[in-house]
Amino acid sequence: MNTMEYGAFPTMITPYTEDGQIDWGAVEALVEWYWKEGCEGIFASCQSSEIWFLPEDDRVQLAKAVKDTADRLAKEDKSRPPMTIVASGHTSDNREDQIRELTRIAETGVDAVIMITNRMDIANTDDETWIRETDALVQALPDVPLGLYECPLPYKRLLTPAMLRYCVDSGRFRFIKDTCCDADEIERRMQILRGTDLLLYNANAQTLLASLRSGAAGYCGVMCNFHPRLYGWLVHHFDTDPEKAALAADLCSMTAFTESLAYPITAKYHLNNIAGVPMSLYAKSRRAEEFTPYHAMCVRQMDEIVTAGLKLLEA
Repeated sequence: MNTMEYGAFPTMITPYTEDGQIDWGAVEALVEWYWKEGCEGIFASCQSSEIWFLPEDDRVQLAKAVKDTADRLAKEDKSRPPMTIVASGHTSDNREDQIRELTRIAETGVDAVIMITNRMDIANTDDETWIRETDALVQALPDVPLGLYECPLPYKRLLTPAMLRYCVDSGRFRFIKDTCCDADEIERRMQILRGTDLLLYNANAQTLLASLRSGAAGYCGVMCNFHPRLYGWLVHHFDTDPEKAALAADLCSMTAFTESLAYPITAKYHLNNIAGVPMSLYAKSRRAEEFTPYHAMCVRQMDEIVTAGLKLLEA
């Protein structure tokens, strides 16, 4: 049976020192913040972590640091279930390299190893080739739970019904980070996934409420680096308080506007300047000058809106 938690899963950013090295103290502090904010899980070593800019050793060490910190927090506070930690770091083109990097991620002890959908059948030919190459990779990996991520880089490979049915029938997959951003498509996917151990987590704020009503297990995306409590509230109350759920969904939809700004610098600004998680604003995927005073103002305004909204939701 799937042991993944329903709820809010941030796509974890990577904090750095000013000279571009991973700031391991800030990594631990960030995991602690996710825990305090009630996150049910974390997706580590993902695109938000800037895995396309990190060497393999850093991707593996990052996943291990997140898992180790989450385990420590769960031992110190037994009032709630441990966070589910999933991780990818799946960037290589060559199958042998992919097997090595994913095996190393598995050895960190994470709860599921996430395969990026565009890394199989890289030429994007057809479903049959994708299934054949995915199955060869699955058979070569340790017997650990697996997941899939429709990562936008270097291109987005969306899952088709045939691909989903293969994943269900394999018995190996437990987690999907869905990035199709289409409520009708998610409903079609859920028709295949309902009653199975393969859970779908939506990355899109605007379609989140509709996807939860279709049976999605939660949210896994960028905005949990800003407002995880809001997303957690919606996941756990969408069916018990429809009126407030509609308000929460509107807040998610509107404030997710910040995704279009200079992310992940915007998230680091929010965490450092608003949430009190000390870290630099350094990022490898964005230039510092891309983050402007306008972006900072928008981040603060969105936070004020969510803070006011949570007071109404949690009353």
